[in-house]
Amino acid sequence: MAWYSSGSTNEELVENLWRSNLITTPLTKSAFLKVDRANYAPSDPYADSPQPIGHGATISAPHMHAQAVETLLPFLLPKEGQEEEKAAARSGSSVPNVVGQAGRPRRVLDIGSGSGYLTHVLAELVGDTGVVVGLEHIPALRDLGERNMAKSREGRALLDSGRVRFRVGDGRKGWSEASPGAAQPGVGGEAAPSAAEERGDKKEEAGGWDAIHVGAAAAELHDELVRQLRSPGRMFIPVEAEDGWDQYIWIVDKDEQGNVRKEKSVGVRYVPLTDAPK
Repeated sequence: MAWYSSGSTNEELVENLWRSNLITTPLTKSAFLKVDRANYAPSDPYADSPQPIGHGATISAPHMHAQAVETLLPFLLPKEGQEEEKAAARSGSSVPNVVGQAGRPRRVLDIGSGSGYLTHVLAELVGDTGVVVGLEHIPALRDLGERNMAKSREGRALLDSGRVRFRVGDGRKGWSEASPGAAQPGVGGEAAPSAAEERGDKKEEAGGWDAIHVGAAAAELHDELVRQLRSPGRMFIPVEAEDGWDQYIWIVDKDEQGNVRKEKSVGVRYVPLTDAPK
């Protein structure tokens, strides 16, 4: 399916995504407006189409980034963001069904972070105590994401604060990120443990992820990624069909009791989630 949301400026691109109902919530729109795609796309940055960024990778089309953020939004917003969206709903705007433990700092994993664009957008939504980790299997792409983010004052502040971190690893295995040190107080820390956590019911929660975005097509729905979801948590992941050609977005939800629900969504075309080139 083709989309026609291209613009001549970042503002026009985002406005067209909004008019096409590809962005439907005010906070999502605000986050996209704060991140100039020209810092992340090598050419024609405001076209609603994917673009190569080297090393066999691409930056996805803006409408796919919008779909990913809208899908994950209930698991991205901190408590104050939830209140802003409720206020927007009272004024007639669309509001997501926000879930999660109120007050718990958000942790988000962006697998296949590539240019770093979506990593930055996600960071604009998780709040001052949230953490977004961009994971790449190619060191040069990890470095590219960091360089692109450092082009803007806002991006440099996110990197310096530790709220955004780029790492190298095999995205099929997820990622375990240590807590920040004393130089980054309060960033990504945990709220007071619940009674269930004190009993040891959720001993993996501190290192898990409220939301996982995968920006490349997996050969299968990897169990390790599902395991690393917090309860509750959500994953947005393209997965290859059994025919080896078709791909579909899968939405994976884990509820507060740890029960997992998987929903097959739209057909897509992504580069594969695979080994780093030799």
